Amino acid sequence: MSRVVYGAIAGLCATMAMTATMRALHSTLHHQDRYPLPPREITETLLPVSQRSAALATIISHFAYGAAAGAIFGALPRSTSGLVFGPSVWLASYLGWIPGAAILKPATQHPHQRNALMMAAHLVWGGCLAWGIRELEASAASAFSSGPLKDRQEGRLQ
Repeated sequence: MSRVVYGAIAGLCATMAMTATMRALHSTLHHQDRYPLPPREITETLLPVSQRSAALATIISHFAYGAAAGAIFGALPRSTSGLVFGPSVWLASYLGWIPGAAILKPATQHPHQRNALMMAAHLVWGGCLAWGIRELEASAASAFSSGPLKDRQEGRLQ
């Protein structure tokens, strides 16, 4: 169970790196392709939000989705690669359930540069996700585990 929680935390944090990647690469798109990225399009389609609150709602939903997908990753075998899982989330979302639910057109109907941007962002997310879980597990086993403080409290260390 702790690996699922670590996955959710790492997924949330990895979404920050992903968001930074998306923002940086968005500015490199051709002018006609620089419309809002899929997280905003999805949010506006699914949630009845005002134009004023759409950006905040997008950020909240984007990070929540990243945390949820991270929790799923945490439940998978440890041998699962984050660099495979990240693009798999993109494929399952943008060629699978999102067009299947008529939320957005499939990625095959979007400009190639935007798809490349989203694939790069999902690679960053997957890599950061896997690294984050490893770091959380290592911290739980060492820096946050029992040791000198517990020994000091029990009178074994002076």
